[in-house]
Amino acid sequence: MAGAPSARTDVVLLFATRILRLFAYGFLSVVLVLHLSAAGLDEKRVGLLLTLTLAGDAAVSLWITTGADRIGRRRMLVAGALLMVLAGVLFALTRDFWLLLLAATVGVISPSGNEVGPFLPIEQAALAQEIPASRRTGTFAWYNLAGSFATAVGALAGGGLSQLLQARGWDAPSSYRAIIAGYALAGAGLVVLFLRLSPAIEVPAPPSGRPAWFHADLGLGPSRANVLKMAGLMGVDAFAGGFVVQAFVAWWFHVRFGAEPALLGSIFFGANILAGVSALSATAIARRIGLLQTMVVTHVPSNLLLALVPFMPSLPLAVAVLLARFSISQMDVPTRQAYMMALVTPAERSASAGVTGIARSIGASLAPIAAGPLFASSLLGGGVPFVLSGAIKIVYDLAVWRTFRRVRLPADTEPRKRSAATSST
Repeated sequence: MAGAPSARTDVVLLFATRILRLFAYGFLSVVLVLHLSAAGLDEKRVGLLLTLTLAGDAAVSLWITTGADRIGRRRMLVAGALLMVLAGVLFALTRDFWLLLLAATVGVISPSGNEVGPFLPIEQAALAQEIPASRRTGTFAWYNLAGSFATAVGALAGGGLSQLLQARGWDAPSSYRAIIAGYALAGAGLVVLFLRLSPAIEVPAPPSGRPAWFHADLGLGPSRANVLKMAGLMGVDAFAGGFVVQAFVAWWFHVRFGAEPALLGSIFFGANILAGVSALSATAIARRIGLLQTMVVTHVPSNLLLALVPFMPSLPLAVAVLLARFSISQMDVPTRQAYMMALVTPAERSASAGVTGIARSIGASLAPIAAGPLFASSLLGGGVPFVLSGAIKIVYDLAVWRTFRRVRLPADTEPRKRSAATSST
């Protein structure tokens, strides 16, 4: 029950884990590619490493999220946090490419500064279980706002601390390793917080003669067709986003305009603050035009601005366009999360969020291996990935509208009576 003390405590804890995790992701993302470059990896190897990082996250997420409702959400969240600790420790301790490859594949690392791994799908399902449908869009908006602010502060702290350590006499590689050690400590903090969640976040396993670890159906039931359609489309969107993960964009600003780590941290601090505010404003827009329309209408201009970034001739102009993009970039996120929770039955929520999240991880993992050489090329000053990303994302927006514009949602799941999914005007 949403008003029960245990439910309120769980919601606070889930917001706290979101904040700590996204702080850690932002903290690491600004220096991640700088660290790998300092370790002697060229652009192709960095791209391969980031690709395998995201592919490994997808594999981990597939195992964890599709079994979370049967094995236990809290157990699986703790398992994901331990993998985050493992990745951070190995990245901090070694420069060996093959060990880094192992850490990237089996651990949880976020090159983008955004959500990766199994956490978000399970947390979404737990929040949806404890919050009434009428309050979900607003709650998810605040949840995303908290994450964006945390990423912003993390990016500012990571870039600033790295530059401060270098000013105090540390060499650059040592300063980057200190940031990565902090990432591992954040993972340990997540373990502690997840262990405090109550049994109220769990869903009783459906009667079945199958072992809990066997879930060839991915945990999906009557909503399978719609979930798989959305997963495929979200994979396309994530593939496009994989060209402009925050770690690569930070490196591009460093190479193209000479931006130092502290300045990079400030840029992404502002970008993520604006992203968080844009997510919060989505609730008011969704009340007027519906969930699906908000997902599409706000995302297209954001992607046009993304494609314009490499055409800017100076750092201030490039930063201005990037920040303008972030100011509207996340309006689709809480509305998409609320839409997906409404599209499926309660027993499918973790699995559906997991399947779509896995599709996003797989899609995102395919792009960095191509993005590395493109960022290093002379064409558009290495800015081709921005254009590719913006164009592919617009294709995704139009495809989502065409696919789901006539799908009917339960009447009580929209912010108002009017259903975004049933309006085709």
